[in-house]
Amino acid sequence: MRPHDRWMLVDGRWSRGRAREAFEVRDPATGDALGTVPVGTAADVDEAVAAAVAAAPGWAAAPAAERGAALHAAARAVDEHADELARLTTAEMGKPAGDARGGVEAGAGTLRQYAELGPLHGARSLQGGRDAADFMVREPYGTVAVITPWNDPVAIACGLLGAALATGNTVVHKPSERTPHTGALLAELLAGCLPDGVLNVVSGDASTGAALAGHPGVDVVAHVGSSATGRRIAGLAARNGARALLENGGCDPLIVDAGVDPRWAAEQAATGCFANAGQICTSVERVYAHRDVAEEFLAALAERARGLRTGPGADPATGLGPLVDARHRAQVHEHVEKAVAEGARLLAGGRIPDGPGCFYPATVLAGCTDDMAVMAEETFGPVAPVRTVGSFDEALDEACRSRYGLAATVLTTDMAHAQRAWRALPVGTVKINAVFGGAPGGSATPRRASGRGFGYGPDLLDEMTAVKVVHLQSVTGG
Repeated sequence: MRPHDRWMLVDGRWSRGRAREAFEVRDPATGDALGTVPVGTAADVDEAVAAAVAAAPGWAAAPAAERGAALHAAARAVDEHADELARLTTAEMGKPAGDARGGVEAGAGTLRQYAELGPLHGARSLQGGRDAADFMVREPYGTVAVITPWNDPVAIACGLLGAALATGNTVVHKPSERTPHTGALLAELLAGCLPDGVLNVVSGDASTGAALAGHPGVDVVAHVGSSATGRRIAGLAARNGARALLENGGCDPLIVDAGVDPRWAAEQAATGCFANAGQICTSVERVYAHRDVAEEFLAALAERARGLRTGPGADPATGLGPLVDARHRAQVHEHVEKAVAEGARLLAGGRIPDGPGCFYPATVLAGCTDDMAVMAEETFGPVAPVRTVGSFDEALDEACRSRYGLAATVLTTDMAHAQRAWRALPVGTVKINAVFGGAPGGSATPRRASGRGFGYGPDLLDEMTAVKVVHLQSVTGG
């Protein structure tokens, strides 16, 4: 693990900052201690923001191609240290090794994407009088606070950091307290390719994040994480007029229509519910299965759940790694226990195993209703709650009823149903006949409690910049 004196990065200098408190990070597969991390104070945040603000004019004035070259160098650095970043991710949050490596590769790819798109990002000219020039330009806001989660710590951070830096903003980054070693190494790699002060880092917990989100020197707060945290961050940002970009929790539905192969549908559902132990922002959180296929679908899904090999993420044979920590496992199990107490039938999993680590089995629940917490709220664990419905219309109506609006999936052979679904579902992303996947560069705006003003891909560059209209009039007369 990293030396304990390199946690806060301010104006190119690493230190432990002014921290008086610290927290311990443990491997969720073994319970072994990985390190002790200082909790950044308000004074640490002040210094990091001051460094970013001071560096902002110079970075904004740098040619866009120069900023792009720096991000290309950062992508190469991430590629060169991909194995180490993946190992840290697995050690800190339990992600299986292959998935962890995939997240690192995705992060490097995102940096390259923004390195190329940044120099091309602009606005447009306007048609005015012939004696004047009218145009719109996009300018960096100034300083961006980036607060990132633990479930995909490299890919998500590279997306937010890359977009902010490519558009000429300086950054103060606060990685998740659950993956601080991964966040610190990533910051070291990126900062080594940038001028001092352009990227600054503070380690810490929720109090550190609150100090950063509410700092008057911050112009934009970009956050990926839970909806509850997102609401608090939005409130803190609003006090100072900072722009808030939020991608928060979801309760993503999966509709299994009549006419689909139930075993294929079960494979899709298992991937959507159990990948990364259900700890993906767009994991499937609730399933509506048509009664014509429900029985065979449930049997196949339970079979898939029981067949997943649970173990440490570092083991290549592992299909289901641990949950991130014991506190999160208790929350997941509480949802399952409440559903069973309220009448759901447990077809697979649902019991905390003996032994070390924070493992939880792939769990399938039948007979669920929409008022159960496991269907109405984000569980964020390897749990597949299923409700049998009598028609596609019923499934679509129920899928649309949620205070969240992140993503949704529809499995159907009926093109008319697919067309109706993508138009009706009030979410940022609709996937037809595949729970994951899609072309690169797609941008989506979360709705309702799932966030606001956020989009990956090229549109994130728009979110990181302000539009200025210029009218340049010729002088007439003496």
